[in-house]
Amino acid sequence: MRLTTRHEPFAWDIDLPVKMVRDDLEAIPEYELPDGYAIRWYQPGDGEHWLRIHQECEGYGSLSANLFDEQFGTDPKVLRERIAFVCREDGIPVSTNAAWMGDWNGVHWGRVHWVATSQDEQGKGLSKPIMTLICERLKSLGHDKAYLTTNTSRVRAIALYTVFGFQAYWETEKEELIWRALGEKMKDIGHGIPGL
Repeated sequence: MRLTTRHEPFAWDIDLPVKMVRDDLEAIPEYELPDGYAIRWYQPGDGEHWLRIHQECEGYGSLSANLFDEQFGTDPKVLRERIAFVCREDGIPVSTNAAWMGDWNGVHWGRVHWVATSQDEQGKGLSKPIMTLICERLKSLGHDKAYLTTNTSRVRAIALYTVFGFQAYWETEKEELIWRALGEKMKDIGHGIPGL
């Protein structure tokens, strides 16, 4: 299955999971939302908005109705401090991102998790401002570094993450080859990947 959206800059038929890391959370790029949008934190019932946004994103395939609870749990305090939404003027959430956490290789990391924007809202300048907020929130919650997972078909997302200082990460020769191939393809459109 290809997990691209209509806005991807080129067709990349290889769809494999990859990791990116940011070794510190200093000097986070700052971006402002365009007029007509506001960012807010999770409110009760937002799991339904979160699921709708991911379904409208056209990149995640079929999603379980329980996926939000499975991924984030149900503790309202944790959800309020870690999951953000960009809303239109009418208050409808159209983009989301989470300042999550995870243990990775025996170390506690901040994690940028489940990033999505409704397809009709893509390309309107929403992703960078919410990434600014999420990276700042990770830092304020005591994280000093962050990681994320994505797929090689999510070229625009990978380009966004590099703007925020995330670098390609690999542990195996196969993972390195995947990153290098994707890096060459992205250079063709004028966007390299740091660390390659």
